[in-house]
Amino acid sequence: MSPMHFPALSDGYAYLDGAGGTQMPEAVIEAMADASRRGLANVGGVFPASDRADSAVEECRAAIADLVSGEPAGVVLGPNMTTLTYRVASALSKQWAPGDEVIVTQLDHDANIRPWIQAADRVGAVVRWATIDTSTGDLPTEQFQALVNGKTRLVAVTAASNLTGIKPNVAEIAAIAHNHRALLFVDGVHATAHQVTDIRALGADFYATSAYKWYGPHVGAIIADPGLLERFEPDKLLPQSDVVPERYEWGTPSFANLVGVAAAVDELASLSGDIGTRRERIRQAMGTVEQREQTLFLDLLKGLSELPSVSLYGQSSFRAPTAFFRVADLTPQQLAGALARRQVNVWHGDNFAIELCRALGLDQTGGAVRASLAIYNQAEDVHRLVAAVGEIVDSLATSRHRE
Repeated sequence: MSPMHFPALSDGYAYLDGAGGTQMPEAVIEAMADASRRGLANVGGVFPASDRADSAVEECRAAIADLVSGEPAGVVLGPNMTTLTYRVASALSKQWAPGDEVIVTQLDHDANIRPWIQAADRVGAVVRWATIDTSTGDLPTEQFQALVNGKTRLVAVTAASNLTGIKPNVAEIAAIAHNHRALLFVDGVHATAHQVTDIRALGADFYATSAYKWYGPHVGAIIADPGLLERFEPDKLLPQSDVVPERYEWGTPSFANLVGVAAAVDELASLSGDIGTRRERIRQAMGTVEQREQTLFLDLLKGLSELPSVSLYGQSSFRAPTAFFRVADLTPQQLAGALARRQVNVWHGDNFAIELCRALGLDQTGGAVRASLAIYNQAEDVHRLVAAVGEIVDSLATSRHRE
């Protein structure tokens, strides 16, 4: 579907590991290389190389804002989502008191759990858990009616599980949280690459994303209303700017990486042509991406579900294109290794979603294998995965028969 060219794909492997990080298209690689060739300095100087760094920051904020329907002045940049979440958790918890409450979920990556638990522990706040339905993998919305109350200061929830792809009803959870004047922090790291994102429609007070999950370099961002960011005082160095969003940003970033982020957003926007604003083109492009990926994903799920000895986790129809599965008599590492030998890249383990693995009863047995789709995956990749798993299952059956 795409004019985007990904040089890494020339090695002949099926890259079904997008949930752990996507490959970069040629245009992004070239944009970063060109920025480095032209010369970059730190921001705030009075010479051209510094001006280019200033522009890189400004353009990166604007691009991310267009991607998620936010405001550039509310885009906090950093090395990754985990680092930024710890930073925001530290700032918010300065206003918490003993007896205040924070809600986290079993569905989330640990980066949207542990920073909040640790921040709550430091001030004596209470942590409450939203649990999954282990039969489907869903995160039932109705439980938040009982969990959220006048003491709740923050609800942290994912927009899509990085293990199973399951999407909770974030907008309804937001409405419940806001009814009690609690804030909602949404981990959009896995979701952003697979759907149209509108943080206002979601009701997210804070929305986290990572560019390397949508074809950019390793840069993280948290997007919020600038007025909300003004309410908190993160720790920072004395000479550091006190304005928003800069006061949340520690140290000097890689300006070439910021150029790459803007280029990645431009590449996504290009999928819908050149008519309309970049934000409008992104919305159209991501709607098309979602439809195409879901078609491939249904084929993937169908193929795996028809194989004997394969167990799939997560039954919801509201999912990012991510399959979490095991094959009987093989550890996840053994299965991932067998697939790698057949030139299929997948991840294995808990993928830092340790609480979800515990809830599914997989934490003591190595988790499972995760296959996830990206914009560059084709039907051939899906067929190769299913065929490879089928070969492995057949080989195991033959070995058992001989015994």
